[in-house]
Amino acid sequence: MDNVSSHKHFILDGFHKLGVLRPVLFIPFFIMFIVSLSANSLLLYVVISQRSLHSPMYILIAGMSCVDLSLPLFFVPNMLLSFLFDWRGISLSGCLVQMYFIHFLGAFQSTLLLWMSLDRYFAICTPLYYHERMALHRFLKFVIPLVIRNVFIVSVVVALAGRLPFCFRNVIDHCFCEHMALVELACGSTAINSLVGLISVFLIPVVDFFLITTSYIVIFSSVLSSGRSGVKALHTCVTHIVVMGVTLTIVLTAFLSYRIRNGLPAAVRVFFSIMYLFFPSCFNPIIYGIRTTEIRQHILKTLTCCRFVQIVNYS
Repeated sequence: MDNVSSHKHFILDGFHKLGVLRPVLFIPFFIMFIVSLSANSLLLYVVISQRSLHSPMYILIAGMSCVDLSLPLFFVPNMLLSFLFDWRGISLSGCLVQMYFIHFLGAFQSTLLLWMSLDRYFAICTPLYYHERMALHRFLKFVIPLVIRNVFIVSVVVALAGRLPFCFRNVIDHCFCEHMALVELACGSTAINSLVGLISVFLIPVVDFFLITTSYIVIFSSVLSSGRSGVKALHTCVTHIVVMGVTLTIVLTAFLSYRIRNGLPAAVRVFFSIMYLFFPSCFNPIIYGIRTTEIRQHILKTLTCCRFVQIVNYS
């Protein structure tokens, strides 16, 4: 295998079976991209500009918006250009860089949900010690280990993919450099890559979801046993669990579809991979922003002020 040349340039060929209808995909994905950028930018602006929102819960929501704002930038513009102008080429190094940032930022979607669940746990189960336990120097002991975990696992996954020889085909049946979509083009053994990929799914989103569910079970038990009115708390918790459940279902379907040869159409696999990254970016600001009373009030106030300024300028 050492004497076989390896491809250094690849073609991203997702949804190729649509043929002349492929450019039509530009419209729905462009609309989702605009919604993601505008909603997350507005939410970030409101949290940063309003000092009353500079508390741990809102800072974590802003962190989620920052991830949701950044993630689409690494694959959606290139994907839209591919749909519209048929620009599909990407180098191996560019592919690995794109893969790293997509999977790195994607990992923090579930990790931020875990930090949010810890925030709700401290606020509801230990309200007297909430500010003490959510102080930066104390909360960092929950932040740093998970950041190291995400960096290490994603780095290993991408590094192992970059060492593979690609001597068969150079056409990636995807719209961006997804890990297994690239690995399946390798002409060497990919058993380790598949195993590490599955382990990464278990150690990040699955473990995060398990810890989130455990924390909310404790919260529910605490609220019910104490006889307190927990409607608002339960509303927040259920919202977190629903979002995480949907995200986990999509990511597991996307990852497992490349490892279990079940005849699933390639276009369906590509769609689930895109939606795993794109769905939270579009709808998280609605769920965590608009459904949060304080943020919703400031958003409406900001939009009202902007409209008033426009009316004054036109007068």
